[in-house]
Amino acid sequence: MDLKLAGKIAVVTGASKGIGFAVTRALVEEGAHVVAGARSTKGLEALPGVTAVAVDLSAADGPAHLVGRAIAEHGRLDVLVNNVGAVKLRLDGFLATTDEDFEWAMQMNFFTALRATRAAVTQMLKQDGGAIVSVASVNAFFQPDGGTIDYGAAKAALLNLTKALSQELGPRGIRVNAVSPGIIDTPIRAAMPEEARRDLLARTAAGLPVGRVGVGEDIARQILAFMTIGFATGSIVYIDGGALIT
Repeated sequence: MDLKLAGKIAVVTGASKGIGFAVTRALVEEGAHVVAGARSTKGLEALPGVTAVAVDLSAADGPAHLVGRAIAEHGRLDVLVNNVGAVKLRLDGFLATTDEDFEWAMQMNFFTALRATRAAVTQMLKQDGGAIVSVASVNAFFQPDGGTIDYGAAKAALLNLTKALSQELGPRGIRVNAVSPGIIDTPIRAAMPEEARRDLLARTAAGLPVGRVGVGEDIARQILAFMTIGFATGSIVYIDGGALIT
């Protein structure tokens, strides 16, 4: 199926690993040109059709720098994928989770996307629209987790932004959607002790109707679909292997 992404200009944040890398690879396979941003660009340079940009997306000017690179090289921006994010386990309870912890989570999971979106919308308003897709989490709405309370709050803010912008920007030809993954086996869990990681993934898989945890490609397919479905805006799709049954 031709997704009609050939020649499109896309920016992907957090593109060097996991979901971001899967999205970047899927886009270039469809013929898009991708400006891919991450702290480390290892592995991205080998992908044809990719401009790898080493950038600190948590810095206030980082997201705008990445979007500006795409505009400078290609003169337009058709797609923005807000993928960059990070989570830390908060195992000592709410009272031990400080303002600084919440601020870190908001910076990494909300403000990075907010700033990239602002820069992208500025350009998209000058052209014939565009598509923005953000990667949230099931922790944002139907599966709150005290161990990731700051992460969930930041991702919930991202979903609220998605809904609000879809209303404002839809009449201007800019569609804004989000995906909310369940447990995905990505490098974000590589920092866990290997035995704990295997146990978590096995227990999760056993409780899912599909019998496995997700991979980056599962999320990438939905993100690419959002780029091509012209009637979809303000949509939030959870991809969790069937964990949510109501």
